Amino acid sequence: MASLSLLIAACLLWPLHLAFTPPAELPQLHNLPTLVGFNSSSQSVGHPRALGVFNVDYHHVQAPFEIVLWIMLASLAKLGFHWSGRVPAVVPESCLLIMVGLLVGGVIYGVRHSAPPTLSADAFFLFLLPPIVLDAGYFLPGRLFFENLDTILWYAVLGTLWNVLGIGLSLYGVCLLAHNSLGDVSLLHCLLFGSLIAAVDPVAVLSVFQEMHVNDQLHILVFGESLLNDAVTVVLYKLFESFLRLPSVSGLDVLLGGCRVVVVGLGGLFVGLFFGLVAALTSRFTSRVQVIAPLFVFLYSYLSYLTSEMLHLSGITAIVTCAVTMKQYVEANVSERSNTSIQYFLKMWSSVSETLIFIFLGVSTIQDVHMWSWPFVCSTLLLCLVWRATGVLLLTAAVNKLRRNSVTFRDQFIIAYGGLRGAICFSLVFLIDDFPKKRLFITTTIVVILFTVFVQGMTIKPLVELLDVKRKKRALPNVSEEIHSRLIDHLLAGIEDVVGYWGQHYWKDKFEQFNRKYLRRFLIREDHQARSSILRVYQELERRDQRGDEEAPPLVDRCSHSRPLLSEDMESIRRILSRNLQNFNNKQTPAYSRHTLHQDASKDKTWTPLHRHHSLPERNTRYTGSPRAQGEVGEFTDSRRGRTGLSRSHTVCSIIPRTVLQDSFHPAASAQTLPADPAARDDPVSPQHRPVERTPKKQLSFILESEKQP
Repeated sequence: MASLSLLIAACLLWPLHLAFTPPAELPQLHNLPTLVGFNSSSQSVGHPRALGVFNVDYHHVQAPFEIVLWIMLASLAKLGFHWSGRVPAVVPESCLLIMVGLLVGGVIYGVRHSAPPTLSADAFFLFLLPPIVLDAGYFLPGRLFFENLDTILWYAVLGTLWNVLGIGLSLYGVCLLAHNSLGDVSLLHCLLFGSLIAAVDPVAVLSVFQEMHVNDQLHILVFGESLLNDAVTVVLYKLFESFLRLPSVSGLDVLLGGCRVVVVGLGGLFVGLFFGLVAALTSRFTSRVQVIAPLFVFLYSYLSYLTSEMLHLSGITAIVTCAVTMKQYVEANVSERSNTSIQYFLKMWSSVSETLIFIFLGVSTIQDVHMWSWPFVCSTLLLCLVWRATGVLLLTAAVNKLRRNSVTFRDQFIIAYGGLRGAICFSLVFLIDDFPKKRLFITTTIVVILFTVFVQGMTIKPLVELLDVKRKKRALPNVSEEIHSRLIDHLLAGIEDVVGYWGQHYWKDKFEQFNRKYLRRFLIREDHQARSSILRVYQELERRDQRGDEEAPPLVDRCSHSRPLLSEDMESIRRILSRNLQNFNNKQTPAYSRHTLHQDASKDKTWTPLHRHHSLPERNTRYTGSPRAQGEVGEFTDSRRGRTGLSRSHTVCSIIPRTVLQDSFHPAASAQTLPADPAARDDPVSPQHRPVERTPKKQLSFILESEKQP
């Protein structure tokens, strides 16, 4: 299948050759023989023009035709990769796609005898990167992300500054040592190169870590750090780029640059928050036009990214914030079919973008602009590994003092080793203004990308197995786990409130109250607001199950032929659960002992109260007392019915055995079973006429509201 995909791709490359060949090198139409019915504009004016039967106008459809061909090539390569036997288990998908790009780039270079087309920075940042970041933000595990937000920010902000300054200053020292060949590289150029080479690509990290199924904590730390790392590196890159364009850099410029970094980050955050709330509010009014509901998710997210880029803010931060903000409200407002459409379209869009990025990485490697320097290339490769490893070790040592669940040394090694580079640093290096060593920067960036993706990407799986890193839980959580998790959160929030400590559980509880009291009422339709919190948990788990955790084992046998539940059945189940869960606390249930469970209370059944459970002489007792005592019992029963505040620990109900109850329900049968002799009837030692007492069976009934008798 892989060879078939490559053969089809080679057949599709001839139109690409025509597309990327300059017009001067194309064969002119006046040199070709005149074809019957071919409409040629090179015919002489004196000859009469005949009606064209077959026309070719490639330039009219050149741009969309080439885009479709590239997407088709990427899809066929991805399809052939997954049908190539045991190759996906050994080689990551990103490596195979880069190899396909190298092959395609070599074919184009051999046909045209010139460099193949490169992926422009505008095309990457405006069209290919937003779908990947949107998919990552929309399906971001919110609970894990916000529980580890302090550690993620510690790695993303301080760790990135550590890598940028460490790599930049170290490379400047290498340039001073090799003054003959690298003497024209300034300190700002080294810092600029350090800012772009420190960008950890989320595309490469996601493609590798999703295949390994590492534990949730390790996955969210690496993924969250790489996601926010890109925003920090892009901001630092633009800052150093602006410093290079100044005639001189003063201390005031450095101070203003630091303020600019803060403004860019917070500005992107607020822009994404605004568009996320607007998207949630818009989805509230899509009940009558559900077909366009998914469109608002993509439009508002992309608009937040473009607005941030227009205002020179962080577009990555904006689109991630927008996706996280609108997710819970949009999912509650739109239908299940719309949610499914959103999920599949986001996955498809991001998958196509990732495939195109890796293929263009391979294609763009075949260039004529390479410049090689052994000291600079080898030093950059070594410094990237050393500074990231030392940064992770030092920052984790400080973070573990504040974390309850410390990051183990094995996880630290995987975090340091998982710093793969990708398309972000490759696109940023082409944006550098022309200077004599720009070609060296491009060559070094390509070498670092290929080394991290191939060497580290192919060896990280065996290292995870060798170190026995904890893997991800394969099964989806159930309602019981979610309820117990929320119970623990409420307990921790209460403890923090009692001791006066404003921790993450305290603020999380305050936000949940604000969200439930104001945001959900304003952003979610009234008919879609879950009245019960347990029902809301069930709906969230149902959506998570429909989202498709493909690695989770099936809960039921796939071979079973049971009838699937219809939408009417599910609606009936939700209605019954919601009504009973709301009214469950309002029901007055009689107390019971730990030995016997009460039966259904009705007017025909006989109940005998006992005063204290610790004075019970036996397990089941039958009251046989004098009429005076019976009157006292009746008075106690009436007083018990009138008093609702009586403690359950002092009032226990025992059940009369089933045989005796049946005799009391049927008087005729009871009269037949009694002996004729009154003496025998009063004799307590007559075993032949004594009714057999059986231990009552434990029964527990649950009466639905719709089944209650008036």
